[in-house]
Amino acid sequence: MNMALERCALLCNVTLFLLFSLFVVGEGRYKGFRKFNQVQDTSQRAVSEEQWFTQKLDHFNGADSREWKQRYFVNETYYKPGGPVFLMIGGEGPANPAWMQYGTWLTYAKKVGALCLMLEHRFYGKSHPTIDLSTDSLRFLSSRQALADLAHFRTVMAETRGLTNRKWVAFGGSYPGSLAAWFRLKYPHLVHASVATSAPVYATVNFPEYLEVVWRSLASENAECPLLVKKASSTLVERLKDPNTYDNITKDFNLCSKLQIQTEMDSAYFLEMLAGNFMDVVQYNEDNRGFEGVPGTNITIEVLCGVMGDTLLGEPYARYVAVARLMMDTFSTKCLDASFNNYVRDMTNTSWDGPAAGGGRQWVYQTCTEFGFYQSTDSPNQPFTGFPLVYHLKQCADFYNVSAEQLAEAVAQTNEYYGGYDIRSTRIVLPNGSIDPWHALGITQDITPDLPAVFIKGTAHCANMYPARSKDLPQLALARDHIFLLLQKWLKQ
Repeated sequence: MNMALERCALLCNVTLFLLFSLFVVGEGRYKGFRKFNQVQDTSQRAVSEEQWFTQKLDHFNGADSREWKQRYFVNETYYKPGGPVFLMIGGEGPANPAWMQYGTWLTYAKKVGALCLMLEHRFYGKSHPTIDLSTDSLRFLSSRQALADLAHFRTVMAETRGLTNRKWVAFGGSYPGSLAAWFRLKYPHLVHASVATSAPVYATVNFPEYLEVVWRSLASENAECPLLVKKASSTLVERLKDPNTYDNITKDFNLCSKLQIQTEMDSAYFLEMLAGNFMDVVQYNEDNRGFEGVPGTNITIEVLCGVMGDTLLGEPYARYVAVARLMMDTFSTKCLDASFNNYVRDMTNTSWDGPAAGGGRQWVYQTCTEFGFYQSTDSPNQPFTGFPLVYHLKQCADFYNVSAEQLAEAVAQTNEYYGGYDIRSTRIVLPNGSIDPWHALGITQDITPDLPAVFIKGTAHCANMYPARSKDLPQLALARDHIFLLLQKWLKQ
């Protein structure tokens, strides 16, 4: 399952997602992680107190008895005896205790008297199953192991808390949304229903459709906007061919050191970083994420297209520079580190104290061994240039010794195991937003009456999961209500 500048600072350049991050809503583009500013109210802090669960290292090897401690959180505020259990699934970043205090799932919990639990994903946040992040250690990081974690957690918690006969509902957004759907699919005896928001259920090595949706989402604000972005990006690509322009480019984008383009990987990294300014804003456009302590929520598609359309700033390239500067100011970034070599150095650091241990090294490993999800510029119907599929594939080889052939086989196995778009289950609702590029890998039309899609026009990534506010689009409010009516019906079954 963040902004490109923050991603640069935290070294989580993974072409992903995806999603979504730090918490239970996956990063979506999965490029960086944010830190929630803890509220000071004592009662709310108590709700967010971390707890620890003894978990198996390898669920699929009975001869391996090794164990580790997995972090989880509990909110019993709304629980009524006999009520259901809501389980929020952690994703590709630290589990954010803010979700134990805010979010649509708590509104639902209050109405049905649910006990609320949140389990952090193995290898993210404080949940460290191994002594390091070496490739040998990361072989225990997979969606299948994560689902087995959820199953074992659910079984033991039900037994120890007297919840065996309660109905459990799984929640998740982005990659955790996929896990929510797959949890119901693979362990139907343990989870009664799932809300799988913005879930990319189809794995694919090459995902150029992401940037195609970015084009359409920008065009929904102003038809000229993506054309101006494309012109600016193309201008930059041309300038990168001439070393005599590097001093000016360094100054324009306030790079931490003079731009050095010695390989195609160097230019691809730089170009992707700048494209990320637009990609991330589109993905989270007007989502109500402020409660997480996320800066930059005031930067929207409208703002970016306003800058790109401002002729007073000069040619489109100059406006592209202005967008980058705006993002730097928003995130208080002193300079941009555009060095691909520095990125490689940090991504291959296998220590839990390393600069990519916040989730970047882990998530890129998952994309290289399970999902792909590479948001390449291989389609002509998108605004950017310069970071093709081969750029992403080389990272898999350099970081984890995973070949393109191995990745293709792994992605095929993922779809074979989970079904891709062809899910066969019941009581899973699949919300998606039309602005969100990830909906291209999700379910946007009902599969069956018991596998309904909720396609929310004009909203972005995981919008229905965030707390409601007065300026929410009417269709977003209706979608939240519709999801709750489905849950009410399913909890009676």
